[in-house]
Amino acid sequence: MVSIKLVNISKKGVRKKILENISLTVNDKELFVINGPPGAGKTTLLKIIAGLIAPDEGDIFIGEKRVNDVPANERGVGMLFETPAIYPNLTGFDNIAFPLRIKKLPEDEVKKKVKEVADFLQISHLLNRKPNTYSGGELQRVALARVLVRTPSILLLDEPLKNLDAKIRESMRVELKRLQRELGITTIFATHDQLEALTIGDRIAVINEGIIHQIDIPENVYNYPKTVFTARFIGSPPINLIECTLEKKDKKCILKTPEFNFDFTEHMKLFENYEVGYKFLLGIRPEDIILHKDLEKATGIIGTIQLIDNVGDEKIVSIKINDKVLTSIVGKEVILDYGQKVCLEIKMDKVHVFDMKDNKSIL
Repeated sequence: MVSIKLVNISKKGVRKKILENISLTVNDKELFVINGPPGAGKTTLLKIIAGLIAPDEGDIFIGEKRVNDVPANERGVGMLFETPAIYPNLTGFDNIAFPLRIKKLPEDEVKKKVKEVADFLQISHLLNRKPNTYSGGELQRVALARVLVRTPSILLLDEPLKNLDAKIRESMRVELKRLQRELGITTIFATHDQLEALTIGDRIAVINEGIIHQIDIPENVYNYPKTVFTARFIGSPPINLIECTLEKKDKKCILKTPEFNFDFTEHMKLFENYEVGYKFLLGIRPEDIILHKDLEKATGIIGTIQLIDNVGDEKIVSIKINDKVLTSIVGKEVILDYGQKVCLEIKMDKVHVFDMKDNKSIL
């Protein structure tokens, strides 16, 4: 069993902490995603696991063994960086064989291992060619083969698809997930792309400024964000966030803005310890705002369509209500015009409520 456990990992930078009290467990054979914006600490965390840099505080366990003092080459970890470590003057075969020859393995064994990994990754046709003839996807496959030929017990992938175009990235996401399943290798995949994280991961750790905001399966990270950052970062188009003030009157619990009133009386107990006038943020996913064109029959918030973006089977619609703009998603068959008045119906059972002092979810 090859699991990874980090306990209170911290790393200081020149001006601030790069990582702060990171604790997480990656299960055996799991495809675990670390998702956050550039500069969030993803690469530093992977390098600490790999043994390329040491943490200032905390413990690293691979399986049951604490490996803080174990050299990188003895941890059984393979790491693929954003920019593939490929020698341009060597053929695909020689690039893949390089780490085996460094270990001075017999050439027959080198040829056997290179052939096996090339067949598995379906890149045998690249072995006699040099990198300047490869596409972006082919380059990443050869780089991955160079890592896998060492048969690591843990695979760390640092933004491996970042520099590929959209179509190749999509196909490589599918391929990487398939390969990970077939290999049964414990894998950590770091990415800034939230769509990539949602589609590829068994579980996701959302990180920002060196702090883990949430660890969960993709569905829960999207549907039940624990912080404002997670809610805002995960999801495209982004979640609508509305600042509200608490009112309690006539046994009712209302979150109020100049434009809207949201009745949370059924959740009264959640607001018992908050005083009238306390500030909250409401989070509403665009797909949880329904638009009605018939204003005579509809009841709700009236707004004006400001922008319509056609994106395949859907339309992303921006609606202005006084000084606020909310985003909704409708089907491509819905006919709307710029400047048209519409009524917004909010799916109240899908609304998120965040405490504005600590930016954590209360509902």
